[in-house]
Amino acid sequence: MSERKPYPSDISDARWALIEPTLTAWRQARLDRRPTGLSENAVGIQLLNDVKAIHPTITKAWVDTGFKNATVEHGARLGIGVEVVNRNPDIRGFQVVKRRWVVERSLGWIMLRRRLTRDYETLPTSSESMIYIASIDNLTKRITDETTPTWRATY
Repeated sequence: MSERKPYPSDISDARWALIEPTLTAWRQARLDRRPTGLSENAVGIQLLNDVKAIHPTITKAWVDTGFKNATVEHGARLGIGVEVVNRNPDIRGFQVVKRRWVVERSLGWIMLRRRLTRDYETLPTSSESMIYIASIDNLTKRITDETTPTWRATY
């Protein structure tokens, strides 16, 4: 294997020496914030607890195959029917998975908003607010049968 050629940079070595400690500290801080050692079951149980506390009337949840019996049993204790949606192992390539299309469609609708196509927001609450605004816009558009111009139609 040949040695990788250095990428020509606009930053001189002196400038890089000033920037590098800050960049390294920023990268380390991002790595420190990532949750480690949490299984999907632990995250699923916590998510079910949070959802039940916020929306006590919820009765059904669909999860993928990464969630095992502990999540299903915990959901049953909370009164939430948790159904594991499996792919058909006999089919190779793309296949429609039950209820997955609802999530993909919803994410597609949200991504029509320019501000949500990239992670521009500093605070998670700002992103959450933008998702609420996008959802409200989508709902009102569906109720009134009007179209709202998006940034995609402005070229």
